[in-house]
Amino acid sequence: MAFLYSFPLPMILVFAVLLLQIHHSHSLTCTSQKFTSDRVYDNCNDLPKLSSYLHWTYDSSNSSLKIAFLAPPSGKDGWISWSINPKGQQMMGSQALIAYKVDDKMTVKTFNVSSDDIAPSKIAYQVSDMEAEYSDGTMKIFATIALPANLTTINQVWQVGSTVVDGIPAKHATLPDNLKSMGTLDLSVKEKSTSGGKRNGIPIFLIIASFLFLFVY
Repeated sequence: MAFLYSFPLPMILVFAVLLLQIHHSHSLTCTSQKFTSDRVYDNCNDLPKLSSYLHWTYDSSNSSLKIAFLAPPSGKDGWISWSINPKGQQMMGSQALIAYKVDDKMTVKTFNVSSDDIAPSKIAYQVSDMEAEYSDGTMKIFATIALPANLTTINQVWQVGSTVVDGIPAKHATLPDNLKSMGTLDLSVKEKSTSGGKRNGIPIFLIIASFLFLFVY
């Protein structure tokens, strides 16, 4: 006789719902994001503020950090930025990459944020492969950054703004999310959540079907 008759059906449904919740908790929005030019990254993070996402690969052999930062600017003619701050989790002192439109074309430039008045400038890190894109209301920054050797964590700061004045990003809003858009990036992460390319996995419906099969037969 099938074990189903001695194991209540509601309990089986509860287990199925729990499996779905576990799957959802481990599903990140960033893992579904795709890029042009076959860009693929080892890890990605759904950042906690400003609807932002970071895709990244850290190569410890040469201390290089390849990143893709995605966020919607707070205005159609606005800007986005992603920064490393060697001084702490704060905007002042940030070594920033800022993307915005110049003559209706996307650009990304480096800014050493040492005061409220900013201008394009060299930063403390060597940066290569800088590109910026805009599509479907989202701006994207791509870059490779040469970091000092033997780092295990960095302070990251990200931001969005609504306007650009005379080719310079204007000040961002001071809403709670704007003031809390910072954190630590752990470069020593071993578990990879590959983003930007094709991924293979077992569909959740097959997992649930297999689970139910165990109780029915």
